[in-house]
Amino acid sequence: MNRLLQPPGWPRPKGYANGVAARGTMVFVAGQIGWTPEGVFETDDFAGQARQAFENTLAVLSEGGASPEHMARQTWYVTDKREYLDNAREVGQAFRDVFGRNFPAMAVVEVTALVEDRAKIEIETTAVVPD
Repeated sequence: MNRLLQPPGWPRPKGYANGVAARGTMVFVAGQIGWTPEGVFETDDFAGQARQAFENTLAVLSEGGASPEHMARQTWYVTDKREYLDNAREVGQAFRDVFGRNFPAMAVVEVTALVEDRAKIEIETTAVVPD
């Protein structure tokens, strides 16, 4: 099991971990966006695309023998910080629906664009499955 790193006296983060210590088989998930496995965007809604990106991530994790509790790190790339913040509640609910209450170390970065024009979010994930 991965161990969350929480320095003494630091406030507990909401929706992510400050750090994760892990040992085992590493599973690297390429950037997943909010389209279906067939490459079709079913929505331009930010939270809807995030949910689909989570589901895509879960499918790749499963293929690598990993589960949400093995996620050690995520980097989220969003095309609009304000849209991300305005949808934070819905995105958080979608995250918990797909991944449960497992929170990797993570960063969210605003970018000017993603390779797929309709994509609003792209998520890279690293998981570690214990030996």
